[in-house]
Amino acid sequence: MARKYVIGLDFGTDSVRAVVVDTVNGETAGTSVFDYPRWKKGLYCDPASNMFRQHPLDYLEGIENSVRNAIKGLSSDIVNNIAGITVDTTGSTPVAVDRSGVPLSLKPGFEDDPDAMFILWKDHTAVREAAEINALSKSWGGPDYTKFEGGVYSSEWFWAKILHVLRENEKVRENAFSWVEHCDWIPALLTGNSDPLCLKRSRCAAGHKAMWHEEFGGLPAEDFLSRLDPLLGGLRERLFKETCTCDVTAGIMSEDWAARLGLPSGIKVGTGAFDAHLGAIGGGIRPYHLVKVMGTSTCDMLVSSYDEAGDRLIAGICGQVDGSIIPGLLGLEAGQSAFGDVYAWFGKLLLWPVNELIMKMTWLDESARERIREEASGNIIAELSRQAETLDYSDTSLIALDWLNGRRTPFADQSLKGAIAGLSLGSDAPRIFRALVEATAFGSRMINDRFIEEGLRIDGVIAIGGVAMKNPFVMQTVADVLNVPIRISATEQTCALGSAMAASVMAGIHPDFQTAAEAMGGGFEKEYIPDPHRAEKYNELYSKYKNLGSFVENELK
Repeated sequence: MARKYVIGLDFGTDSVRAVVVDTVNGETAGTSVFDYPRWKKGLYCDPASNMFRQHPLDYLEGIENSVRNAIKGLSSDIVNNIAGITVDTTGSTPVAVDRSGVPLSLKPGFEDDPDAMFILWKDHTAVREAAEINALSKSWGGPDYTKFEGGVYSSEWFWAKILHVLRENEKVRENAFSWVEHCDWIPALLTGNSDPLCLKRSRCAAGHKAMWHEEFGGLPAEDFLSRLDPLLGGLRERLFKETCTCDVTAGIMSEDWAARLGLPSGIKVGTGAFDAHLGAIGGGIRPYHLVKVMGTSTCDMLVSSYDEAGDRLIAGICGQVDGSIIPGLLGLEAGQSAFGDVYAWFGKLLLWPVNELIMKMTWLDESARERIREEASGNIIAELSRQAETLDYSDTSLIALDWLNGRRTPFADQSLKGAIAGLSLGSDAPRIFRALVEATAFGSRMINDRFIEEGLRIDGVIAIGGVAMKNPFVMQTVADVLNVPIRISATEQTCALGSAMAASVMAGIHPDFQTAAEAMGGGFEKEYIPDPHRAEKYNELYSKYKNLGSFVENELK
């Protein structure tokens, strides 16, 4: 029997990555990355108002370019034996669609309307709506629909974003038949089953972000939604009742899309899921081993058996959902709203003179100015890390908060802001950067402590993502702050690999995720061991971090 291959398609914030993977040994046969052109230009976003939207054309162009280039040059034996494809995306990233499931921004009159586009995970325009959901859930006299969401609903999630757009944009409100998550829309598109009433909906997305749960009979009740706002009246019936885990087939790729992508007919398309959840699979998650997906933000994933978790409700996290990561296990999610974004913000701040002054110096030719800009922007985080690493860890004059994009865990609150305390005339850039790195590490410890305080053990920590692989200083700091070893996944394309593993199970090549992981897993490339002296010092600083956080949250909010 010929070897079977699968495709993992990973839609990130900036780009989409396609990988063609051998299901026997997990080797990558082909790969390609496509940067979203509109996103790269900063279109349809307004960081000052926390608005971040993405045009579906970026995704459509991304599918064709990434898949076609990933299979380019591969033998016909490989291409003709591709058996399945599974997609992961950022989330919660919903979009308004018409009766046929077409995003409104692909229709005339909506091409440049941000509210008709996908509302990105990092969009925080719905803080007010999230607060209203939380208040009503606790007071309306029926079920608390946030109970499986950690007890707090976030502005980053499905219902808050929808309600905000319905209130703000009459044209979208009048033309939106339903709403679809990005991870559900791509499989629907590929299979030709985009009817919003019929397409397969992700258990991962629905359970963690839309308050779907079997105990509630699915989504929150019509009475609850109508009380929240009459604008939501009737929407429940135009959404979904059932959800699927990522081992379920969404359908067969349509002949049209198979031709567009240069693929054979008959390829199975899996039900989609979020990048962090499938990334956890690609990173080697197993019960009670916390997988930290470390990029612009973090998602912290844990799986538990139902017997051990029991009826326990974990307060302050981003949800606990049956089969949201691995079918048959309880999936638990937490995270930080900003991680790498904190470092990027500081780097951008320091680059202001380059962008605003040097780039206007006419005595430098255009080529020289551009070279200065590129070299400065490309090296600034690495150089800050190098110099911060040389500082004496006992120098503890600065304490920072990592809430520059709000707080995700514990107890989501996107209205919170960051802070730096202890500044002096001796506070140079490397010292401030180190304080920011320590702040993100303290935020990671808050997550670990939340799980442990709620009665779930953590037997090990695994890190995946760009920050984990590229910045040893950051990872050593996190290991010291957590005071636990951290293993780094050897696979650079962990989310895409996790999607490929899901595709192999969905397509019937592997019987379960354990078997898929044993065959296709990439193992670990490195382990960071905590330094006991730094760990002791950071334990003291952690108390100061929490004190600063309490002050900011209670006195300055």
